[in-house]
Amino acid sequence: MMSWIIVGLGNPGEEYENTRHNVGRMALEHFAKTHDLPALMEDPEGKQASYGAGRKKLASVSKGKIGKEMVVLVAPDTYMNKSGNAVDKYVKSKKAAERLIVVYDDLDLPLGTMKVSFDRGSGGHKGLESVIRAVKTKKFTRVRIGISPTTAAGKTKKPGGDKEVLDFILTKFRPTEMELLRRVFKKSSDALSAIVLEGPMRAMNEFN
Repeated sequence: MMSWIIVGLGNPGEEYENTRHNVGRMALEHFAKTHDLPALMEDPEGKQASYGAGRKKLASVSKGKIGKEMVVLVAPDTYMNKSGNAVDKYVKSKKAAERLIVVYDDLDLPLGTMKVSFDRGSGGHKGLESVIRAVKTKKFTRVRIGISPTTAAGKTKKPGGDKEVLDFILTKFRPTEMELLRRVFKKSSDALSAIVLEGPMRAMNEFN
């Protein structure tokens, strides 16, 4: 039976902890805790040669079961725009990609919301672009977690311009925003379970 591969996108290292761009990784860690799966640890097989300094870790991984389904949780330890390097070890064919779920931050959605989608473009997200290139298909499931502020009327207020976007996605969440996020992580955990146990389409109907 082929495992479900659940990837949480983010940047490695303490300086990126609790930043907006790390929401995918944070949601993955929350999912592991919720289901009593082992903590994400370095995968001894998931390394690549690096020049001169031995071998470089590509991902932190946890494995276990949700119901009767095997799951492998993968947090790339590459930088965001190289996420595909960590994912292609676990997703070796277009068939395998049907059981791939990528969790990531989405500027098009307001903070406090999430959406399940399938077979979409990258929306300019560098991590997702890298994964699409690596697995050579867009036909996989995404759990998109909103990170943008909203206006008083509830409209998404995205930062404009490349530099503004970059500065914004690398800022840390404020305590009040973390409260909102915890609620979203509970919902994203439920959505991930539903995708694994009931399939992406059922999950979309239930959570979108």
